[in-house]
Amino acid sequence: MRRLRTALLAVLTAVVLAVPGTSTSAAHAATTSTRTPVVFVHGFVGNASNWAAAEALFVADGYSSGDLFAYQYNWSQSNAVSAAGLAAYVRQVLAATGAHQVDIVNHSMGGLVSDWYVKKLGGQPYVRHLASIAGANHGTTAAGACLVNPSCVEMFPGSLFLATLNAGDETPGDTQYATWYSPCDGIIVPYTSTRLDGAANNLVPCQTHLGFLTDIPTLRAVERFLDN
Repeated sequence: MRRLRTALLAVLTAVVLAVPGTSTSAAHAATTSTRTPVVFVHGFVGNASNWAAAEALFVADGYSSGDLFAYQYNWSQSNAVSAAGLAAYVRQVLAATGAHQVDIVNHSMGGLVSDWYVKKLGGQPYVRHLASIAGANHGTTAAGACLVNPSCVEMFPGSLFLATLNAGDETPGDTQYATWYSPCDGIIVPYTSTRLDGAANNLVPCQTHLGFLTDIPTLRAVERFLDN
């Protein structure tokens, strides 16, 4: 069991190296784009640069770099604290762009950060779409490998955090919700944990947890969802 937990933690740690690149700051000047700004939210041991592939694809498909923002936070702290940081970040994005809402795209533990912001911190009116890619929305047993971190304690199935987060309506308000999940994920266990009641839940036949970050078909499907 110890070897299994060590191996799982090593795979989770690899997220930070998955996609090198730079992120877009919320401090850049306002744009005249008619698109809803996109805020990307990384997962456990990740950082904003994990979204470099998604950002490049979105720009190639017509987004301006001024439409794209990647929120970076301390992944070891409580997801509730990270969600409060996300709330402040979204306010910065709205102020910088003049938009009234954002679209959120999350990966892995970023699902918990995003969901807590939307459901518990009054974020729902400011979120037009929420796309969760391999989100740990109902937890994962892989979090047993890192229980020294508050974030992993909260992410472990049966935690008080998850019970509180998922009580009641999982997809509240007028926000549109979608998820992408796969039986080949390997980190979100069970892989169906990503699904949200009331969301458009998309089964990807076989994609790994890290592979989702650079999976062109999935990222394009997310783009189409955001365009709705």
